[in-house]
Amino acid sequence: MTFTKSQAVELVIDRIGFTKNKSVDVIEQLLEIIKKSLESGDDVMISNFGKFHVADKGKRKGRNPATGEAITLPARRVITFKASKNLRDKINGDTQ
Repeated sequence: MTFTKSQAVELVIDRIGFTKNKSVDVIEQLLEIIKKSLESGDDVMISNFGKFHVADKGKRKGRNPATGEAITLPARRVITFKASKNLRDKINGDTQ
C-alpha cells in the first residue's frame, strides 16, 4: 500500500487537531520547502528518517531498446535517498 499526501493530511488532523485546511497547508508547505531545497542542490536530512541527496550523473552511452542503436544519454541530476539507521532498524524489526 502507498502512503499518500491525503493520508498525511488525515493524520495531522487526527493527531494534532488542526482543521483540514490548516493540515493541507502544513503538508503542502513542508513539501514545497523540501522541493525548493532539492531544486537548489541542497541535501535534505530529516533526523531519524533519512537523507535526500542531489547527485550529478554525467552523460553516458546507452542503447535504444527498439532499434539497438547506440545513443548518448545526456547528463542529469538525480535524487537519492538513504534511510537513517534508526529507520532501517525499525523496518527490519530490530527493537533494541
